[in-house]
Amino acid sequence: MWLWGISIVCEIWFAFSWVLDILPKFNPINRTADLAALKEKFESSSPSNPHGRSDLPGIDVFISTADPEKEPPLFTANTILSILAVEYPVEKVSIYISDDGGAILTFEAMAETVNFAEVWVPFCRKHNIEPRNPESYFSQTTDPTKNKKRPDFVKDRRWIKREYDEFKVRINGLPEVIRKRCELYNSKEKKLNAETNGATDKANVAKATWMADGTHWPGTWLTPTADHSKGDHAGILQIMSKVPEHDPLMGHPDEKRLDFSGVDIRLPMFAYVSREKRPGYDHNKKAGAMNALVRASAILSNGPFILNLDCDHYIYNSMAMREGICYMMDRGGDRVCYVQFPQRFEGIDPSDRYANHNTVFFDGNMRALDGLQGPVYVGTGCMFRRYALYGFHPPRANEYSGVFGQNKAPSKKVRSQAEEDESQPLTAHPDLAVPEKFGNSTLFVDSIAVAEYQGRPLADHISVKNGRPPGALIIARPPLDAPTVAEAIAVISCWYEDKTEWGDRVGWIYGSVTEDVVTGYRMHNRGWRSVYCITKRDAFRGTAPINLTDRLHQVLRWATGSVEIFFSRNNPALASPRLKFLQRVAYFNVGVYPFTSIFLVVYCFLPALSLFTGQFIVQSLNIAFLCYLLVITVTLTLISLLEVKWSGIGLEELWRNEQFWAIGGTSAHLAAVLQGLLKAIAGVEISFKLTAKATAEDEDDIYADLYVVKWTSLFIMPLTIIVVNLIALVLGISRTVYSVIPQWGKLFGGAFFSFWVLAHMYPFAKGLMGRRGRLPTIVYVWTGLLSITISLLWITISPPQGATASGPRDLNLDFF
Repeated sequence: MWLWGISIVCEIWFAFSWVLDILPKFNPINRTADLAALKEKFESSSPSNPHGRSDLPGIDVFISTADPEKEPPLFTANTILSILAVEYPVEKVSIYISDDGGAILTFEAMAETVNFAEVWVPFCRKHNIEPRNPESYFSQTTDPTKNKKRPDFVKDRRWIKREYDEFKVRINGLPEVIRKRCELYNSKEKKLNAETNGATDKANVAKATWMADGTHWPGTWLTPTADHSKGDHAGILQIMSKVPEHDPLMGHPDEKRLDFSGVDIRLPMFAYVSREKRPGYDHNKKAGAMNALVRASAILSNGPFILNLDCDHYIYNSMAMREGICYMMDRGGDRVCYVQFPQRFEGIDPSDRYANHNTVFFDGNMRALDGLQGPVYVGTGCMFRRYALYGFHPPRANEYSGVFGQNKAPSKKVRSQAEEDESQPLTAHPDLAVPEKFGNSTLFVDSIAVAEYQGRPLADHISVKNGRPPGALIIARPPLDAPTVAEAIAVISCWYEDKTEWGDRVGWIYGSVTEDVVTGYRMHNRGWRSVYCITKRDAFRGTAPINLTDRLHQVLRWATGSVEIFFSRNNPALASPRLKFLQRVAYFNVGVYPFTSIFLVVYCFLPALSLFTGQFIVQSLNIAFLCYLLVITVTLTLISLLEVKWSGIGLEELWRNEQFWAIGGTSAHLAAVLQGLLKAIAGVEISFKLTAKATAEDEDDIYADLYVVKWTSLFIMPLTIIVVNLIALVLGISRTVYSVIPQWGKLFGGAFFSFWVLAHMYPFAKGLMGRRGRLPTIVYVWTGLLSITISLLWITISPPQGATASGPRDLNLDFF
């Protein structure tokens, strides 16, 4: 009965978790953007726009990076090149890269990137190149001449390929160039110091890092020192590519380069930003860096929309920005806070052993949420409405009341705290208060109203309630001047956020490992809605870890953030009435799913316990039980097939997702729950780090990292489950074979579920064996220790029949 009781408790939790997962999937929708209608409405001649200039709003693109050793500059450079060549009005695009490490290597790599972009971007426009990431473009195995009609394409491609190869060599050689330059300047500095102050002070000269113009690098030095380390350096803002001219600038024939006649050779504005960091300040990691970009970009370009990308996520579809802006500029688009694009990955092993593509989430869960209040924000590939990021409310919102939110009513206008009567209580929910503390920058505060106005859809129809007149955005942008740039540097200082609402109600939200989910949740909580944009050609592509250890640590970070959300004020159980009921359920599932790991681990040991004891979960495999099991299995299978049909997910992808759910649930999710509970109850923080590392043996194999085994403590529980189930199978088979009355039914029942557990753990076992199928030594050690421990424990709990204290001669060795 105790096995049955444990299984019932686990099944109840699984049923609860399944309901949380399935409820938000009742209303999946598909969307399609009409790019022809966008062009006709915003870029065609009209009485308000006689010259047909672009009336589209501006877009600021954010790229974040922190360490050039972990995020190679060549990856970042390719991402920047794909953005510089995007199909969107050049004068409307501004690009910002946040280098949170303040590395001179990243800075100089970006300068080289802009130089190469002067030929790469016009080449892409001339020949309509896709994708516009040169590394990906030249790595394609398809015929590059397909659909190309210009006779000079082959010559141009050959020339640009050579230029790109030289560009890569320059990027790869930058560390050595910087090192030699610094050694040269430092030696001159030492000599000068020795001549001025005497030989005794020669050794006290700091080893500075020098820029190409012979001045000290204001960021992190190669040899860190005070005022020049990762956590202690000045703010840096450098305009790499100036604000483009308002009118197209056509190229001309050039014998040394390419013939760019009739091709617009302008580049979008591009700025390098490294916020100030000082000891004693909490810089709030990536969220703090993104908020610094929000403020700096508001001063310099103030695009009403913001597209944020990771440094390894490049634009694969040059029309992606236009597809995203379609939903922002549509009727009712003024209520959309962000447009989330699905994440697509390159470099994944063909079998997708660890479910890196995550198609069940991106093509299933996210598309279903689009039919509610919108998808969650997943950290990259997202186009924001700047005004919504500032913490303001949508122009119109609804409130939902009742147990299941069945009562819908327009929400009342929320007044600011200054307008509230002192005798009246403040707004009931903290997320519904109006943000008021943006800092002491007058330029920034003045830019808020401008961004809100420019982000409105066109008021070209009576149904548009919050629009702007056509032709309002066809005027030229003013050039940047020195006071404006100085103000932008001031707003990225480390003290600017003191006594403000940045990170609390304004911008990216602080206090969570998964700041992306929390930031999106706060917007939905204010009544905004989001849109999921799946394009015919992937909008963006990036990289994902294919190594088992790296993948588990990635999942650990996500799960840890979910546990933090569950124990914080961001728990959707405390959400405002503006959050739809099913959207609330979806966010609640985000915070709850790691706790399933506790029941999953117990459930994975049940087949082994059944085999050890010789008892099945139920007293007997009767017809009623088998019929019940068959009905449940068929029902779940049909529901899964229905989900597969409307989402387009393959059955193999569904099975890989199921396998890694078991692997991650018994390792990373369990560790996250343990870490979250200790932090919430005792205030103790635990970090799980790698204890042993190995390197890929074959650098020419793009999947070499898949076979590298890096031992981590996250392996312990899945490995224990595998070993215990294998031992239980051996014991169960031996007991049944040598029994006087074999109970094959109980053996088959326990063995079936044990094999089912092992089938889910197969990718984990395969990852441990590496390329040649050899298990690491530590696996053998753990297997031996577990086998001895389980054997001794079982003899203690269930001693052999007939064993007495009279001595070995009376010992009955019938263990079965």
